[in-house]
Amino acid sequence: MKIEKLKENMHPLSDSPVQLKCMGNIFDVRSMTRSPQIPIRKLDKDCCLELATGEVREFKHAERRTDNLTSVAQSLKCLREYVNTNVTDPRKALFITLTYAANMQDTKTLYNDFRKFNMRLSYYLHRNRLPPYEYIVAIESQARGSLHAHLLLIFQTKAPFIPNKKLADIRGHGFVKIKALKNVDNVGAYLSAYLGDMELNETLSIPDTGCKGFKIVESIDIDGKKRTKAVVKGARLRLYPKGFRLFRKSRGIRPPVIKECTNAEAMQEIGCANLTYEKTIRITNDNGEVYNVINYRHYNKNRRINKSSPVETDTPFPCQ
Repeated sequence: MKIEKLKENMHPLSDSPVQLKCMGNIFDVRSMTRSPQIPIRKLDKDCCLELATGEVREFKHAERRTDNLTSVAQSLKCLREYVNTNVTDPRKALFITLTYAANMQDTKTLYNDFRKFNMRLSYYLHRNRLPPYEYIVAIESQARGSLHAHLLLIFQTKAPFIPNKKLADIRGHGFVKIKALKNVDNVGAYLSAYLGDMELNETLSIPDTGCKGFKIVESIDIDGKKRTKAVVKGARLRLYPKGFRLFRKSRGIRPPVIKECTNAEAMQEIGCANLTYEKTIRITNDNGEVYNVINYRHYNKNRRINKSSPVETDTPFPCQ
């Protein structure tokens, strides 16, 4: 099979079947000229059933680094979808980073520390008659091997004010930093950038990062000021070990809603959301025959075409 990105997008007709994924203010639409058939059914983590023959086969588990990169990238995609589904108003969320003074590399210790912190924080809010929350916590791996957590607290109403010092006292060790989300119109992408991308200087300090180039991006820091920086997209993915659990969530976190409908029905539900990304790929077999044509579209209700927001340039620069 050969996958090729087309220069011109092929748009579906109004009555064409599409898959619509609703994630709060974010919508993804996927249309295909051919519905792929699923040839297997998963039985457990090691075996699957081949539907055409009825034969049970064993899975080939990932051994290569590139296979693990694909798995981590899928986890990041899942994380973005959960975040965008549950954070529709940034004023109702707090974005908190939990770090350690020492070079802490034990994931079990990190999650155990977070569990205790979460219990103490819930008690503090309840005792002070502040609203409860749901949470999504994700782990970032740094070049030196240390780990720290990025935490989203999601409230039903406007997020309460919690002094940074009080939050640090509740945690009991390490450092705590709260960042504002008021200028962020895609919180899922904002968080996953922390977990997947690396600044150029950090990337170059690691041997064999696979760095092929970097991009200049504009971001907004904790003080609300814009700054530019050079980042390598996806470079941090190589730092996560095989089988690493990238994020956890509380029970009240909702998954995205997936619908099978016509393109017209999808556009009616999307409404006034702006198109922010689109691509069309063509899949051909070994004989050059077209197997499928897939169109992907991404819409954002919070994004305005003339809005000044963090964007990436289209020009990559090679690493030296």
